[in-house]
Amino acid sequence: MRILMMTNTFTPHVGGVARSVEAFTVSFRKLGHRVMVVAPEFDNIPGEETDVVRIPAIQNFNGSDFSVVLPIPSHLHSAVEAFRPDIVHSHHPFLIGSTALRLARKISIPIVFTHHTMYEQYTHYVPGDSKTLKRFVISLSTRYANLCDHVFAPSESIASVLRRRQVVTPIDVVPTGVSMDLMSRGDGVGFRSVMGIPKEAFVVGHVGRLAPEKNLEFLTDAVVTFLRENSRACFLLVGWGPSETPLRRAFQKAGLTDRLFETGVLSHPILASAYQAMDLFAFASKSETQGIVLTEANAAGVPVVALNAPGVREVVVDGENGRLLDNETVEAFTSAFRWLAEMTPTQRHKLRQTARALAEKVSLETTARKALSIYETMVERGVSSSVGDDTSLSGILHLINAEWDLLMGMAGAAGAALTSDEEGADTPA
Repeated sequence: MRILMMTNTFTPHVGGVARSVEAFTVSFRKLGHRVMVVAPEFDNIPGEETDVVRIPAIQNFNGSDFSVVLPIPSHLHSAVEAFRPDIVHSHHPFLIGSTALRLARKISIPIVFTHHTMYEQYTHYVPGDSKTLKRFVISLSTRYANLCDHVFAPSESIASVLRRRQVVTPIDVVPTGVSMDLMSRGDGVGFRSVMGIPKEAFVVGHVGRLAPEKNLEFLTDAVVTFLRENSRACFLLVGWGPSETPLRRAFQKAGLTDRLFETGVLSHPILASAYQAMDLFAFASKSETQGIVLTEANAAGVPVVALNAPGVREVVVDGENGRLLDNETVEAFTSAFRWLAEMTPTQRHKLRQTARALAEKVSLETTARKALSIYETMVERGVSSSVGDDTSLSGILHLINAEWDLLMGMAGAAGAALTSDEEGADTPA
């Protein structure tokens, strides 16, 4: 099968969507399928990439670490035509996502959309952020989903939200899997040695894009409080983003700079070693659809302390592979950290074993095969209307319909946002 992945973010960008696209791409190729990825240009992209088409983009949009895609270059169309995809997989409803829908309609092949992100949680990157804007992006992503042939939800929490938002397109839960083999290869002891982390230290860790929507200000407060009361505790931070500087300043203000260990962005196999150097993984985000890093932590045998939120509650089982907290308070988090720190070696070993066992249920091969099975059914079923070549009347009308549907989706979303009095209906909590 020839699969066309279209995404606004891809390696070397750090984030859940980029890592998901990369993971599925690698898995599909290992299973014998061909995958082409269409993604924006980024700084430090690999010198040689197989079946990856890069298109121009504005980097670091409005102070974020996201990119904004510029007008689609002509070479994309020729590359897609030469690739001859069987199916299009869109990973965003905006920018390249719109192009994905147009291309699928143009060549009359099915399109699947993964609703990776709760977009209303990211409107602070856009000038004029407001309740109206949040309603607009909710409505627009819902309408986009209903223009596609199938929708993947990364977790059951998100699938439920989409149904409440009246997505009528068929939905399947297809999380991003984790490579158990890769996560088992790490060397936590060696990583601690390289980083200068004491062998006897109790390491609280975090991996991810460092950005405001990840609730890092609260997490920092909780970690700083715990480090003040536990002299052998330290914080291992893996990642990069706009919240890095405020976080570092908080540690400086608390006089704890010597117990903050920052690595920047890491890739496997070093990333697996970073996970294994941790005693617990701390996570306070409420904007996740799956929380890939949580599953990775579990695969490395690291228990998680996290807020009870969508994409998190599917991974963390309170008391079995960590703590799932209902109360967003510093005391709740520090108490959970303390619970883990005071465990006996036997208790901690049992927790680690359970974490690995739960992660095994979401392996890369399992989730990739599920996605491929859905693709195959979609290709066999085909699309609702046949299209001739671009010069035929049917082809032209089909493309006009695609543009009209996108335009009506934009207009409908704007109308719904302006006339509704509710704030971000059905935003997951």
